[in-house]
Amino acid sequence: MKSQKIIFSFLVLMLCSLGGCKKYLDKLPDDLTTEQETFTRYERVDKLVTDLYAKSKGANVPLTWFAHFSSAAITDEAEGTNVEGGITNSFNTGDWTANGIPGSVGQYWADLYAGIRKANVILAGVQNYHTPDNPIQPGDLEKRIGETYFLRAYLHYLVLRIYGEAPYVEKAVQTNDVMDFKKESAHSLVQKIIKDAEEGIKRLPAVQDGQNFGRVDKGACLGLIAIARWTVATPLWNGAAGLGYKGSRQFETEYGYNQDRWERAKEAAKAVLELKTEVGAPRYKLYEKYSANDFNDSASKDYNGSTVYTRLWQMFYDIDAFQNEAVWFVTKTKYEGWFGDVYPPSRGGSARQQPVQEQVDEYEYISPDGYGYPIYSAKAKGDGYDDSNPYKSVKRDPRFSRDIIFHGAAFRNGSNQPSILNTAAGSDKINASNATKTGYYLRKFLQEGWNRDGSVSISAPAVWRLPEFIYIYAEAVNETSGPTREIYDLINKVRARSFMAPMPLSTLSDKSLMREYIKRERRVEFFYENKRAFDFRLYLEPSDPAESTKEQLWQGSGGTNTERSQKYWLQNQSSYPKMQHMVNGMRPVEDPNGKIEISGVKYRMERFFVEDRVFESPKHYLFPILVGELQRTPGLTQNPGW
Repeated sequence: MKSQKIIFSFLVLMLCSLGGCKKYLDKLPDDLTTEQETFTRYERVDKLVTDLYAKSKGANVPLTWFAHFSSAAITDEAEGTNVEGGITNSFNTGDWTANGIPGSVGQYWADLYAGIRKANVILAGVQNYHTPDNPIQPGDLEKRIGETYFLRAYLHYLVLRIYGEAPYVEKAVQTNDVMDFKKESAHSLVQKIIKDAEEGIKRLPAVQDGQNFGRVDKGACLGLIAIARWTVATPLWNGAAGLGYKGSRQFETEYGYNQDRWERAKEAAKAVLELKTEVGAPRYKLYEKYSANDFNDSASKDYNGSTVYTRLWQMFYDIDAFQNEAVWFVTKTKYEGWFGDVYPPSRGGSARQQPVQEQVDEYEYISPDGYGYPIYSAKAKGDGYDDSNPYKSVKRDPRFSRDIIFHGAAFRNGSNQPSILNTAAGSDKINASNATKTGYYLRKFLQEGWNRDGSVSISAPAVWRLPEFIYIYAEAVNETSGPTREIYDLINKVRARSFMAPMPLSTLSDKSLMREYIKRERRVEFFYENKRAFDFRLYLEPSDPAESTKEQLWQGSGGTNTERSQKYWLQNQSSYPKMQHMVNGMRPVEDPNGKIEISGVKYRMERFFVEDRVFESPKHYLFPILVGELQRTPGLTQNPGW
C-alpha cells in the first residue's frame, strides 16, 4: 500500500486493470479522502461495497444484457431489429472481431476486471486498516466482507462464462506493478471461485432480510458454487474433443471427460436445494400462488382469453417469488420504456426482439395420455398435432401462451380492449413497419394491464432461480447414475407449478431421453432469461454430429430457403438444426379450410425462412480478448480462432 498521505482519489485514478488504466471506483466518498480516512470508517467501506454491487449488477442484467436488448437475439430464441445500431445482428452476421465487440455496457473483459479490482481494493483496505464494525449493527462489517468475496468470485465467473481461460486476480493492482497476468484453466478458475464463495458462506446468513433484502446471502454463495461446477462439467470443458470440438485452448489437455465433475456439480446443487434458514425451514421453494382458475393480470383483467395463468406472470413480480425462489437477483433494470421496445405495433410498440420458430417448437404439448411430449415427436401426429394449426390443435405447455404472442392469440390492443392478434393484416402484419419478421411477438414479462405511464419498474427475471439448481442436480444425477424417480419428481414439480403435464414414464428408464427432456425444460423455463447464449456453447450444439446431420437434411430438402423451411418439417417432422446458422418463422396463409379464423378470414400456418446466420466453430464458442488488452498484458494468449 502507498502512504496514507497519498490522496485516495488519486490512487484510485491511477490503479490499472488488466485492460488498462481507468478510474478504479466510479464513486468516491469525496475528492480529498485518504485511504486511512476511508478504511477506518465503516460507513465509507459500506458505500464502497454498495458501489461494487452496482458494478456487478451492470455486468449481468438478464433482461437487457446489451442494455436495450437481451442476449436472446444472438441465439435461436429470437430475432432482433436494427435499431440501436443493430447490436444483436452484428453478432449474427459475424461482424464482431478482436478489435471490437458491439453492445458493451459493462459485461466485457475490461469492465469485469475493473469490478474485480474494486473488490480487491476493498478487501485489502479493510485488512490493512482494520476497519471497525458498524457501531449501530455489530456484525455488518463481516457481512460486507463476505459480500465482497462473493462479488469478486461472481465477476470471475462472468469472465469464465464468455472468455473461458483467464487470470484470477486476487490483489489490488498498483500503477508500478508488472502486468504479467497469465491465463488459468477453466477448472483452476472454478476452484478459486469456490474458495471465494466459501469465504462468503462463512460470513453470511441464510437470509438477508429487512433493509438488507437483496444483498448476497449464503444461498447465493452456494448457488455460485453450483453454477461454476456445472459450467465445467458440461461438454465445452469436459470431454469437448470427443464431441466434435476442434479448437486448441491453452489448457486443452485438462478438458478430457471426467465424470467426477458431474458428481461435484450434483453435490453443489444439492446444497442449494437443501439449504435451511436459521430457524431450520427450507430456504427456497417454488412460487405457487394462485390457482388453475386464475387468469387475471395485475389490474385484475383477463385480456388473454383465459390462456395465461396469473401465477406465470406474477412469478416475475411478486415479492414472495423474489424472497423464496430467487437465489440471486438484481433490482429495477428497466422501466415503462421497455414495454414500447417489445409491444406489437397495434399496442404502440416497436417489437425489437421477436421469438423464432426454433424456440416455439420447444414448447411441448399435453397428450391425451396425460404426459408432455415435443411436437416433433413420433407420437405428436397421432395425438392430433397439426402444424397448420400449431397453437390449438393440441394443448401446448402453458408457458408458451405466457411467453409468446402468436397469430390468433388473445392480447390487449391499443384501445385497451381484448383483441385477437393478426400477423396477416393491419399494423401487426409480418414485415410491416416496426412489426415482426418471424410471425411472433414477445409476451414474457408483459402484463396487459400495464400502461406506459411512468409507473412501471421491472426487476425480472432473477439471475438464478430455484429451477436452475433443480435442473443442475437432475442433470448431474442422470449423467452419473442414470434417471431416477427422485429427479423425475423434481423436474415434474417445476412443470406442475406451470400447470404443465409430467414427463412420460419412459424417461425413467432412458438416460438419453431424460437428458433431452432436461435440456428442453431448461430452454423453455428460462426463455429470454439470458441463458441460451451460453448454454448452446456449453453443450457444443454447433459441433454436434446429430445437429450437422439435421442441417444436411435441411439442405437436401430442395428449393429456396423458405421452401426448405416447410419441406424440412413435412419430410422429417424434426426440430431445426441447432447449428446457429439460421432462424425460421411461421406465417398465416389464407385458406378456406384453415382452422384459424380472425375477422371472418380463415388461415392455415406455414413455416418460412427468416435469415441466415454466422457461427464459426471453434471461434465463436468463446469471445475474443480485445487486441488492446493483449498488448497491455503480453502474457495473455488469444482465444482459438481469433
